[in-house]
Amino acid sequence: MLTLDTCCKTYRVGSFGGGELQAVRNVSLDVGAGEVVSLIGESGSGKSTIGKMILRLLRVTRGNIRFEGTDIATLGGKDLRTYYGDVQGVFQDPFSSYNPIFKADRVFTLLRGEHFSGLSGSEWSTRLQSALEDVSLNPGDVLGKYPHQLSGGQLQRMLIARALLLDIRLLVADEIISMLDASTRIDVLNLLGDLKSRGLGVLFITHDLSLGNYISDRTVILRRGSVVEVGTTEQVFGNPLHLYTRSLLASVPQLHTKWKDIEIELDPGTTDADVDAWSPADDGVLVEIEPGHLVRSSNQDRTS
Repeated sequence: MLTLDTCCKTYRVGSFGGGELQAVRNVSLDVGAGEVVSLIGESGSGKSTIGKMILRLLRVTRGNIRFEGTDIATLGGKDLRTYYGDVQGVFQDPFSSYNPIFKADRVFTLLRGEHFSGLSGSEWSTRLQSALEDVSLNPGDVLGKYPHQLSGGQLQRMLIARALLLDIRLLVADEIISMLDASTRIDVLNLLGDLKSRGLGVLFITHDLSLGNYISDRTVILRRGSVVEVGTTEQVFGNPLHLYTRSLLASVPQLHTKWKDIEIELDPGTTDADVDAWSPADDGVLVEIEPGHLVRSSNQDRTS
């Protein structure tokens, strides 16, 4: 359904834009219908940049992104509107999506005018109420309120409901539950699981490995703009092969262990400096170690 082919994103930086910062380097991945793919990496690894390129909020510097075989860079007018009817994104900071001088439910009013102008008032109300209840919101608690009168979690769930109203085919979910409390997080994750069973594809962008492990079918590990490991979630979490993947998994806090007792277990003789020393300049190629499980080779890797 969605395919990224050797996508790169370069920003102009420095005085008068004389320098370059390559935020995304030759990233290839795909998301199928009814599949959840987790894109995992630390802050600054390029995850959100990839999400914004998929949503055409940023241009791809090199490479291409295809949806159902069509390069999304070629879309315009009616075709672009159709694309946004199929593909929507929800981002980490919900407050940036609302204008503080308008009531929060204006995001639904704008959506109705663009995509549901043919519905009667009662039909629209029924559809809106159902979407809000799907994300565990009581319409009476959120409709008619200003953004500052609602919590970050309520605002985030309203954005998810907005995406669901369109009956979309692909959701770019960028840290969408980072502002939700633990009980609500599981509700939203289970909702995504239910939508997945109905054919929704999800690119689940996160730095939280436990969430990625819980929900995803496949996992892509991103390091400094490059994919270093990709495979089924069972392969990546059960048999991590890239040094960076191993360091991430070794750093996950354990409920039964105090922080002072945690010791990162890597290969004998491996230090934090070995992990930090890896650079995109060391890039090798993605090598298929087992069916569907690819690992980037480099002089810093220890995959044996």
